[in-house]
Amino acid sequence: MPGPTAGSAGDTSTASHTPAGTGGTADPAAPVTSDAPASPAVAPAAPATPGGVVAAAVTAADAPRGTGAGGRGAILVLGGLVALGPLTTDLYLPGLPAIAEDLAAEPAAVQLTLTFSMFGVAAGQLIFGPLSDRFGRRPPLLVGLVVYTLASVACVIAPNLPVLIAGRFVQGAAGAAGLVIGRAVARDRFEGVAMIRFLASITLISGLAPILAPLFGAQLLRVTSWRGTFGALAALGLLLTLVAFGALRETLPASARRGGGLSVTLRTMGGLLRDVPFLGLMLTSTFAFGTLFGYISGSSVVLQHVYHVSPQTYSLLFGLNSLAIVASTQVNGRLLAPRFAAAKLMLAGLVTAVAAGVALVLVTAVWDLGLVAVCASLFVVMAALGVVLPNSAARALSLVPPQAAGSASALLGTANFLCGAVVAPLSSLGGSPSAVLLGVVVLTCALLATASYLMLLRHGRRVAAAAA
Repeated sequence: MPGPTAGSAGDTSTASHTPAGTGGTADPAAPVTSDAPASPAVAPAAPATPGGVVAAAVTAADAPRGTGAGGRGAILVLGGLVALGPLTTDLYLPGLPAIAEDLAAEPAAVQLTLTFSMFGVAAGQLIFGPLSDRFGRRPPLLVGLVVYTLASVACVIAPNLPVLIAGRFVQGAAGAAGLVIGRAVARDRFEGVAMIRFLASITLISGLAPILAPLFGAQLLRVTSWRGTFGALAALGLLLTLVAFGALRETLPASARRGGGLSVTLRTMGGLLRDVPFLGLMLTSTFAFGTLFGYISGSSVVLQHVYHVSPQTYSLLFGLNSLAIVASTQVNGRLLAPRFAAAKLMLAGLVTAVAAGVALVLVTAVWDLGLVAVCASLFVVMAALGVVLPNSAARALSLVPPQAAGSASALLGTANFLCGAVVAPLSSLGGSPSAVLLGVVVLTCALLATASYLMLLRHGRRVAAAAA
């Protein structure tokens, strides 16, 4: 259930800044608006430099730019591409116990199918993001979708757990094309407020995927085995390939593509990683995503093995928490963002996630209050992440020009899914699922996300004070 990757973020600013030694960086907590478009920080054929990744953090241009399908068609296509990740992750979750039984494997070992899928998504974004900056969005996207479909078929016929794990890795890597290029296409077509509105629409569509996926997956288990869920993913991959081929036009013209090879890509990414506002937002997003995947990976086995809920009941509980993310994302964009600065909304969301994480640890390790208390704590955590995740991703993407959007999106996605891959098996350490471990994992990641964001705010205030 990867939640919104970018969406209704309200103020996307992390104030404009200049290279160290040449000026100051405004406090990222202070929202910035401007009627002028952002100056390109990365030229089409030049790598980003450490301080030159961001020339202006915010634009308020509402007019779309570039080419490509517009309106509802573009929203549906891009929403489908971004939703491919949540569907790949969530559709088979109700079948994890069945996979363990069918392949004679321990639950912790079966969770490696999720871990290696996350590693695949992380690696795939590093590949497809830079490729889309160099060759355009369409060719890498179509290749990724074809490979995704074939990998899903391999999962259907996997004879043992190692083959299934390998298939999931390739499936995740190929599926990353839709995730990373979908965000880059949105960055190609819009700036400022228009980009936020467009991404909010995509988030609404892709947010439905984690709600419907476990419900659909649980119903599939009534009529087929867990292999049938991967068959459904193969069919979805083929459908998206055909739709993208026919409906999605190129949005990055040849004149705007970045030249050079691997060395240029690495220098661009290095410049992004040395840019403190981008890095701070990336780390905040990464650990918040770790909180999300701590829940995703641990909830299936904990709720079904520890609290003995059925796959159908689990899918309903999972869908309820997914609804919390979607609802809080839309409330954030439509009601809160016009009234409050994005920095304050992010901080409020992080504090809420930490408080709910503390409650989760207490109701599992100290008071043992049962299923209702656990689900209530997880619901609040998910609602808080619905504010943190889209704000952090959209604010980070607003710091880069279109020529580096693929690389920036790849870094964000790779860091997120690497954290998810590391976190995924932690709730089953020792060979058996534990509600206490689930609470500890969720709380730890929420604390790390909050610490990263507080350090970013502290850095902004320190540099602003030095400039003054």
